[in-house]
Amino acid sequence: MARDPFFFGYGSLVNRATHVYAPARPARVRGWARVWRGTSLRKLAYLSAIEAPGVEIEGLIAPVPGGDWAALDLREAAYARDTLHDVTHDLPGAAEVMIYKVEPRHVAEDGAHPILLSYLDVVVQGYLREFGEAGVGRFFETTGGWEVGILDDRAAPQYPRAQVTSDRERGMVDAALRDLGVGFL
Repeated sequence: MARDPFFFGYGSLVNRATHVYAPARPARVRGWARVWRGTSLRKLAYLSAIEAPGVEIEGLIAPVPGGDWAALDLREAAYARDTLHDVTHDLPGAAEVMIYKVEPRHVAEDGAHPILLSYLDVVVQGYLREFGEAGVGRFFETTGGWEVGILDDRAAPQYPRAQVTSDRERGMVDAALRDLGVGFL
């Protein structure tokens, strides 16, 4: 019997409250990093994956039942799937694991694509729950593209999968952004 394929989530998909794919489990991918990308598809940044030799990122893998990618592809419409080759997980045996990354034809380099704070809050909430404070630190260390700046939409979240976050979670995000010198627009 064939095993379902898996996706590797490295952003909002790390937050289990944003999807129904189960069982999700921690994993590590070598040779990839995260970067905030502007695209021609919208005026806000997407979190994307890029190949980065020597870098390792944490995230979650989860099965895609029956290999039916339609719903996940719809959610990740700005992205293309790519096969991963260096994934560490606790599954018995090998697994087909895919990662989503912004399609090169959609990348915009003009810098006018800020990061939604409500989106970042969701990502950090997931990393805190899955990997603790050290995992949140590793998320910020292995993510680039912060120079696009932050759009503070916490009072009226624009991110479609926004979650209620705690004072602690918001404080961690705010402190990390201050440490990185990321500006608010």
